[in-house]
Amino acid sequence: MDVTTVDFFALMPELVLVSTALLVLLVELFLSGRRKQLVNPLSIGGVVGSLAWVIALAVDGSQRRAFGNMFVVDNYALLFKAFFLLTALFVLFLSYRYFAEIRTYQGEYYFLLLSAFVGMLLMPSARDLVMIFIALELVSVPGFVMAGLRKFDLRSNEGALKFFLFGVLSVAVLLFGLSIVYGFTGTTDLVGVAEGLAALGPDNREPLLLASMLFVIVGFGFKISAVPFHFWAPDTYEGSPIPVTAFLSVASKAAGFAGLLQVCFVAFEPLADVWAPILGGVAVLTMTLGNLTALQQRNIVRLFAYSSVAQAGYMLVPFALVQPGNAVVNGVAFSAVMLYLLAYAVMNIGAFACIVAVARQRPGRQIADYAGMGTHSPGLAFGLTLFLLSLAGVLPIVIGFYAKLYILRPVVIDPTFGGLVLASAVVINSLIGLYYYLIVAKTMWMDEATVTDKVRPGLALNTAIAVLAVAVLAVGVYPQAFAGFAEISTLVAAP
Repeated sequence: MDVTTVDFFALMPELVLVSTALLVLLVELFLSGRRKQLVNPLSIGGVVGSLAWVIALAVDGSQRRAFGNMFVVDNYALLFKAFFLLTALFVLFLSYRYFAEIRTYQGEYYFLLLSAFVGMLLMPSARDLVMIFIALELVSVPGFVMAGLRKFDLRSNEGALKFFLFGVLSVAVLLFGLSIVYGFTGTTDLVGVAEGLAALGPDNREPLLLASMLFVIVGFGFKISAVPFHFWAPDTYEGSPIPVTAFLSVASKAAGFAGLLQVCFVAFEPLADVWAPILGGVAVLTMTLGNLTALQQRNIVRLFAYSSVAQAGYMLVPFALVQPGNAVVNGVAFSAVMLYLLAYAVMNIGAFACIVAVARQRPGRQIADYAGMGTHSPGLAFGLTLFLLSLAGVLPIVIGFYAKLYILRPVVIDPTFGGLVLASAVVINSLIGLYYYLIVAKTMWMDEATVTDKVRPGLALNTAIAVLAVAVLAVGVYPQAFAGFAEISTLVAAP
């Protein structure tokens, strides 16, 4: 394997985004006053250009490699790249008015945001533990800084510091685990690691090897804010600028899951009988604690922080159903995680777009601030209600219902006692989640308004909310087309 080989066509999406990030930082130096907000459309142009190269790679249709086998462009990578770039577009729409009005750190913010998305583009193409680690840190380090951009707000300082400290600890644990895995298998290639673990056999599983595997999973547990590694999330989400909170809750979490998919379903698949039950327990604990804590929140951002924790629990359910050597079940489980990630991004970014719109005129971020919105801003209230019901996943006309249904498909294919327990936990927690989502909806439509001014989101936010609301309903009407993308983009070998 020659790691010096470079296929520039395969790397064009990343190269375009890197060039745009550097250009944004340079151009912002020569802009002053209100003209600084021009770096937002410049960033959007770079993201669209990168997306065009992803489409070109998809049209080309061939599997491409760079740096030996460390970087691969296939259906899985292309789907995630398109997903991340579309997410970047919506985060930029959310950011335009927010940062234009505070008039500070615009160049730095957009540079950091685009840099983080470069790491996200690298993640699904990484087929080597070292490349996965580099991509993960490219996502994380800009996030540490963006979380603290409200420098004169003590909550922002506290949240950013917690995020940084927990992040550094998780990196140490992850890297320690990766080094031990390399010591046992002699390679960092994902397929090579899987072959090395399979060759050891069940009788030669050293406790240190099993511990190293768990260290790696713990490192990813921080990135996806799974219990008990979620403590940073509520304070960081509350203290961050709201567009950064949307970024952390959707894009950053999705990058963590992209890496975890590759590690668990490819590299660690021979040891699934060890780690799958553990992740099953983590999944139940994560969704239950997230939902129960969300019930107590009165701050809308903290409510969505714990909702995000609970959603991570749902996404961990298919991991718990993986079986060594069972390509049928594993393939369905893999597709289920991908489908839920895609659906979650649509629902959650839409909800945060509504929150950004309201926070501009009601900066308190309290649920009570949404009272009477159905009267004076019915369009925005309808959009947020739709996103809330989709996150609850109990109505068969929205994307969230089919996403939850899909994560239970492995249980239907191969019913087990553990699978039935997980399915029961998903149903019960969905009902708990529905309760606190309906509290917000009830506040908007039934409570008397304390402020009667109409919320005016602006063109960018209105566009984002409308497009995402249509997506929620369209996929609810015809879910088969949406599911097809996940099914053709799997890393699980066919039986």
